[in-house]
Order: sequence, then structure tokens, then C-alpha cells
Amino acid sequence: MKNIAELTVGESLDEIQVGPVTRLSLIKYAGVSGDFNPIHTIEEEAEKAGLPAIIAHGMWTMGNLARVFTPFLGNGFIKEYSIRFRGMVFLNDVVTLKATVEKIHENTVTFTVSAINQEKKDVLKGQVVFCPSL
Repeated sequence: MKNIAELTVGESLDEIQVGPVTRLSLIKYAGVSGDFNPIHTIEEEAEKAGLPAIIAHGMWTMGNLARVFTPFLGNGFIKEYSIRFRGMVFLNDVVTLKATVEKIHENTVTFTVSAINQEKKDVLKGQVVFCPSL
């Protein structure tokens, strides 16, 4: 595995797959995050809110996406992390997390990041600016 500082534009970090999403993982996330909105854990409440089913917390997906950078955190840090939610993650979804070098500027590497479900639909897109140690 290359160090982030050795990457070139267009290269990607190793993808990570998360899932299938379970109710238990969302209950655990609710406990850790303090986000107990029942649309994330109770079918009837999700349906009352006009959703087709329980949805994962958006921040659950965003937090998992940061795992792509975990192997590099001993040699740098995430300086900026910005995303847009593009779709919902449901129970039993399998989400693929990706990061591709968009640009390299002085002491930072900017990545285009995404989370894609098993139907190849974007559920999250954004950017991460990483500062590798020199």
C-alpha cells in the first residue's frame, strides 16, 4: 500500500464494503451518537414519516466513509471533510466506500469520495482534504 504522499491524480485508495446494514448496527450507532430518531430503528415510525422503510443515519454512512483513510492516520490527518447526501441507505444495503485523488497541492491531497449502494447508486458524494506528514 502506497503512502498518500506518493499517490498521483486519478489513483484511488482501497475500497471498503460495509454491510449488509442491520437494525442492530443502527441501534448501536444511535446509542453512540445520541441520535435516537425512530426512523432509524422502528419500521412504523419510518413509514409514518413518509419513508419506505428504516433508513441508516446519514452520519453513520459519513463516519464509515472516513474508514477509507484509517490506514493513513499515523502519517497525516483529515483537514477537511465535506459531503452531500445523495440517497438513503436501507436495512440490508451493502455500501461501497471510495476515495480517488482529485488534486495535489503543496502539503495537501484532495480526494473525491463517495458511498455507493449495491445498485450502483450514489448515497453520498464529497471531498476529503488530507494532509500527509512530510
